[in-house]
Amino acid sequence: MDWLAAAGQTWWQVLPLGPPDRYRSPYKARSAFAAWPGLLASSRAPVSAAEISDFRSAESFWAVDWERFAGRGALADQVRFSREWSALRSYAASRGVRMFGDVAIYVAARSADHVAHPELFQDDFVAGAPPDAYSATGQLWGNPLYEWPALRRRGYRWWVERLRRTSSLFELARIDHFRGFVAYWAVPEGARTAAGGHWKRGPGRAMFDAALAELGSVALVAEDLGVITPAVERLRDSLGFPGMVVLQFGFDPSDVQSVHRFENHPVNRVVYTGTHDHDTARGWYSSLDASTRSLVDETLARVGVREPRAPWWGLIRLALASRARVAMMQAQDVLGLGSEARMNVPGRVGKAWRWQMERGALTPALARRLRAATEEAGRLAG
Repeated sequence: MDWLAAAGQTWWQVLPLGPPDRYRSPYKARSAFAAWPGLLASSRAPVSAAEISDFRSAESFWAVDWERFAGRGALADQVRFSREWSALRSYAASRGVRMFGDVAIYVAARSADHVAHPELFQDDFVAGAPPDAYSATGQLWGNPLYEWPALRRRGYRWWVERLRRTSSLFELARIDHFRGFVAYWAVPEGARTAAGGHWKRGPGRAMFDAALAELGSVALVAEDLGVITPAVERLRDSLGFPGMVVLQFGFDPSDVQSVHRFENHPVNRVVYTGTHDHDTARGWYSSLDASTRSLVDETLARVGVREPRAPWWGLIRLALASRARVAMMQAQDVLGLGSEARMNVPGRVGKAWRWQMERGALTPALARRLRAATEEAGRLAG
């Protein structure tokens, strides 16, 4: 938090906080509500029976299910997390920094939510993504798919409570795979790839309306990457959610109308140098063919942010120069790390989610450099 404040940053975005799966993926967490004890600084801090009872009462929708699923001590860990997270957010507020969370659209198979509410999930199909630039056979995620008619009959209570929990932890959150609320890719259970899936209709805005009716407001960013249709755009815009643009998608010479192209960025977006599913800025730039790299260099030069000795800093400054309302960059990009620091490669299992930042890597010199770039772009708070 001190480094972010020194660097002139007002948002810290994090991946989902739930207990990850055996491959460390936070997008297949063992709970959509509980936080991962591995994030705790003091995993043995004393917790009283009264604190556990109060937590069980305050989080009654999910706490009992999680306790039954995770066993003795599970709620004590959640009490510890609540203490530490509240202290972190209070300190962040004192430094002018806000927390930006991430809501994975799906739960993991045999997770606490899946076990406690089997009636809310389909039996014959699992989640995935159709063939695309990432994979010729699509992405077979394998998560349970929602039985949306069953959720509708219950007033979308599970999702309302999930968004209530999200709003209690963050000032803003990215809702993963937003297009899945319009239509989602359903893959037959047991399929070896996602190629044989098909689109099925989602709930549209009905779920969000239910949440808004009860919660008043929900501050969300729509992750609107991938196969985006006019219907997805209409839902995003009707709800007033900002979308996303990614610089790495903006240099296809054959797609000058791409929303990711720098000159096409809408204001109501969050711009990223790259996301957890992309290569680092340095790794990506190094991998480009000569013609694409020339296009990147021409764009950086035109905007006046070219950094010949550190092109990843040129991409950071390009993001900050965007019309998009918020500009985000990965820590790996600020650190100038290569492909070895990539967080995830979609469709590959076993080697992702392993990068960790070394203590002290974010130096005062880097803070000064990022602050100067932020000030140059007119983005310093106040």
